[in-house]
Amino acid sequence: MGFLFAWLIFLSFDAVRLHWSPVPVWLQVVGAIVLVCSFALLFLTFRENAFLSPVVRIQDERGHTVISTGPYQYVRHPMYAAIVVFVVGTSLLLGSGSGVLLGLIFVAMLARRAMLEERTLRAELPGYADYMAQVKYRLIPYVW
Repeated sequence: MGFLFAWLIFLSFDAVRLHWSPVPVWLQVVGAIVLVCSFALLFLTFRENAFLSPVVRIQDERGHTVISTGPYQYVRHPMYAAIVVFVVGTSLLLGSGSGVLLGLIFVAMLARRAMLEERTLRAELPGYADYMAQVKYRLIPYVW
């Protein structure tokens, strides 16, 4: 969370005060559309998976199962994918080209978290290894 907060502060300085890397208005409009798409993907993810949690844990008391429908049929971590889209859309909308580049560090941190989370899920959640074989991509379909 600390890096995300620092990224947001950087965005505010770049886009509003110092204008280090301005973005053309048409690209800001694209950023707004991308940002709305990230909200839609987040909504679909939360609607599909009642087991979402900020902490990686198996919720045996709630009958935790593998979710493979909705956005989970395309990527194994659609919430993280939506956050990647959010980072790009927010940076562009606010007019910070370098915010997109700095956001890539946050994306790398999310990718690492996804890999660590998969290790836990594969070891502790029945059926997750089969799900990983079925859905090949972690964050971006046909890429990774």
